[in-house]
Amino acid sequence: MGNLVPFFVQWGLTSLSLWVASHLFSGLRFADGGSLLIAALLLGFANAVVKPLLILFTLPLTVLTMGLFLLVVNALVLMLVSSVVSGFTISSFWTAFFASIFISLFSLFISGILF
Repeated sequence: MGNLVPFFVQWGLTSLSLWVASHLFSGLRFADGGSLLIAALLLGFANAVVKPLLILFTLPLTVLTMGLFLLVVNALVLMLVSSVVSGFTISSFWTAFFASIFISLFSLFISGILF
């Protein structure tokens, strides 16, 4: 059970970040709490599995833009999760772009406080 505690804490942080982002960005919506929890779970999975592959495939572009393309990769991962989870909608790429920046910074801030 001890190994599951960090997983549940991270899942909770991701859920909290998505929930706060949905209140700050009008184009990011959840139908209910279930879709929020599923989106947080899939976002963690996508960040662990899909995002490294995208980074690898876009490495030349990332190097060319001095790492700024990683912001686009974050937005694309968030849009991917929204396309898979019913009840989670993102209105545009720019909403996903700025929401992904907020989610990353908010999670980093809360993690810094907790750990």
